[in-house]
Amino acid sequence: MGVACRKAAEQDLDALFTIIQGYAEQGIMLARSRDMLMEQLSTFVIAEAEEGLIGCGSLTRLGPDLVEVRSLGISDGYKGQGVGRMLMDELLAEARSQNISKVMALTYEVGFFQKNGFSIVPKEVFPEKVWRDCVNCKKQYCCDEIAVLNRLE
Repeated sequence: MGVACRKAAEQDLDALFTIIQGYAEQGIMLARSRDMLMEQLSTFVIAEAEEGLIGCGSLTRLGPDLVEVRSLGISDGYKGQGVGRMLMDELLAEARSQNISKVMALTYEVGFFQKNGFSIVPKEVFPEKVWRDCVNCKKQYCCDEIAVLNRLE
C-alpha cells in the first residue's frame, strides 16, 4: 500500500469535506463547512494513496503550549492499515516543530490514542478547550468523549 502524508492544499478541499462529513453524519466528529475547512486548511495533514485522499487530521492551537488533534479520519477500506498512525506521526512532528509540549484530543477511539502515546485525563484540565469550543456544543452537559493528552518530550 503506497500511502504518503503531506500538508493539505486547496485541491484537497472536497475530499476533506467528504471524509469529515461522513464522520459527522455518524455523530462522531464535528461537522465542518467548506468555508471553515478552507480557513483552516493550513492546519491539515492528509494521507493519500493512488486512489486519492484517504485520511486527514489537523492541529488547532488552544494555548501557547497546547494543541488539539481534530478531524482525524480515515476513509472506509483503509482503516486498520496504519494510515491513522502515519497521520498522527505527522501531527506530532508538526507540534514538536512548533515547540508545543502538550497535544490533546477528545475522542471515542481511546485505544488508538493510547497506542500513540496519549493518556486519559479529565476534560477539566483543558479550560482552553472548554471555553473555546465546548461552551457552544450541544453535548456540553452530556459529553461522552474521552479527553486524552500526550506530553511531548
